[in-house]
Order: sequence, then C-alpha cells, then structure tokens
Amino acid sequence: MSRPRSRLLLGVLVAVAVLGTATAAVGLTRTLSPPDRAPSTGGTPGPGTHAIGPAATPTGAATKPGTTKPSSAAPGTTVPGATRAGTRPPVVDNGPRTGNRVALTFDADMTDSMLHSLRTGKVKSYANLKIIDLLEREELPATFFLTGKWVERYPDLTRRLAQNPRFELANHTYGHLAFTGDCYDLPRVPANSMTEDVAKTFRVIEPYGGRQTRYFRFPGLCHDTAALTALAPLGLTVVDGDVVSGDPFATAWQPIVRAVLDKVRPGSVVIMHVTEANAAMTDEALPHILAGLRERDLVPAALSEVLGGS
Repeated sequence: MSRPRSRLLLGVLVAVAVLGTATAAVGLTRTLSPPDRAPSTGGTPGPGTHAIGPAATPTGAATKPGTTKPSSAAPGTTVPGATRAGTRPPVVDNGPRTGNRVALTFDADMTDSMLHSLRTGKVKSYANLKIIDLLEREELPATFFLTGKWVERYPDLTRRLAQNPRFELANHTYGHLAFTGDCYDLPRVPANSMTEDVAKTFRVIEPYGGRQTRYFRFPGLCHDTAALTALAPLGLTVVDGDVVSGDPFATAWQPIVRAVLDKVRPGSVVIMHVTEANAAMTDEALPHILAGLRERDLVPAALSEVLGGS
C-alpha cells in the first residue's frame, strides 16, 4: 500500500551522515518517493499510519554492559514497539490526534566518516550534552534513536541515558547506512545484511538496560517494501515522524523552532538530533521549542505513551 509522507527539510537531515561536517546548506529541501510510497504536501497521516498499543512500564535503571543482565519488561507487559516477528513491521508517523502529548525524539547518528573526524581531531564531539542536561534539569521525557557506532563511541553517555527513567532507547541502524538505492547519496547497506545490521544494533543497546524499545528509524526515513520485509523477523515498529526540525547544519536556532512549532500537533513525533558537531544549534533551539509547546498546551511525553495514546 502506498502512503503519503511529508519530506520537508529531509535533505538536511540526512546530510549529517553524508558530509560528516557542517558544510551543507541550511534550507535544503527534498522529497523522497521510494517505490511503494508517494509524496505528500499535507500533514495528515496516510492510511498506513498506525498507533501502537499500550506501552510497557519503565524497566528500571541500567548498569554497566556486561556486568548484569539487562532489565526486562514485567510479566504481562510488552516492550514498546514490539510486533509479531515474521510480519512486515508497521510504519508510524504519529500517535492519535487527541489529548496534548507530543514525543521529542533525538537521532544519534554515527558513520565511519564521522568517527574519522573524531579520531583526527577535525570534530570535537557528536554528543550534545547541553540537550541532555536541559532534558534532565526540566525532568522531561525523550526518546533517543541510537546508532550502534554512536553507542560504542559514547558508552558512558549511553549509560547515562539508560539510567534516566524518563528516556527511552530506540534503534537507528548500526552505522547509518541507507536501506534504499536513492537515499541522499548515503552509502547503502547490502540487501543481505539489512536484518543483521538492525539486529546487531539492538544487541549493542540491550546491555545498557533502562527503557528498551523495539522502535526503529531508517536513516533519511528511506525505506521501501524490500527494506521493510528484511526487518520482519525482528518484531519491531518503524517510526518516521511527522515534524522534521531541520536541525542538522542549521546556522541559527530560529528556523529550527519555526519548523517544529509550525507543524506540531497533538500526537506529533518531532525529529531532532543530539549529534553536536552536525546539529550545533539544537541546544539553543530546544528551550524555545519547549516554550512554544507550553503556549500551545502541548506536553512532551515518551514516544511509547504518545503512540499508545495512553
């Protein structure tokens, strides 16, 4: 089934992985049309958009990987985003348009070129601690879509995220490779490696415990029937999002704030980045975004709560 999807400012979003340093233009806009999906100019979700069932209860704090068994869901509950293995995963943009909850999600990209920039000193950090400090200080929930290579580069910070009972951990591939052939010039993961790439990332994240999920986000939001079919054995939910902030490579915070507040609605899933060198203005934009949400009587909530409508 084809399903309309907005791609406002998405070219900027994936330029994070393509360039690795701040060289892309801020206003770049691109529309993606994989084989089984059609472009859209509206904010209304297509017929393939689903809400997820009730979320699991938070599973507790994490410990250092390899020292203790990671926490698991209580009997009778399910991990948020878990679906029946062997079926093509659902793709969601947002939760129910009722109530006043919105989900703040932060992608933590990491590619080989980004790792090279860190090793050579070209870039200081792809971890924006100011964002995390603010969320912790304001006691706000958020969901972090982590690449496996980001987790391996920042294990202590991943542990910090996992130890916060308001934060959820989700999957953003191992090394931010594309899962389709036309995804903003991103290098492509081999078709026979797609399943293992995502499975490996779950294995990398799992030992940190905390609020584990089975949510997954494709790099560039690029996916087609083949990519979705490859992930069927993993029992997950694909989360795109309906509000693209355009924060990568922004040179001012104001456009980021406008991009979010112009589109956000009850049930929205906001896409931002915690990769400091490639999204340097996000920490400045975030306080203004939070103020704008308060003015609209919108409240940040965990992704599982927004998609579940609970």
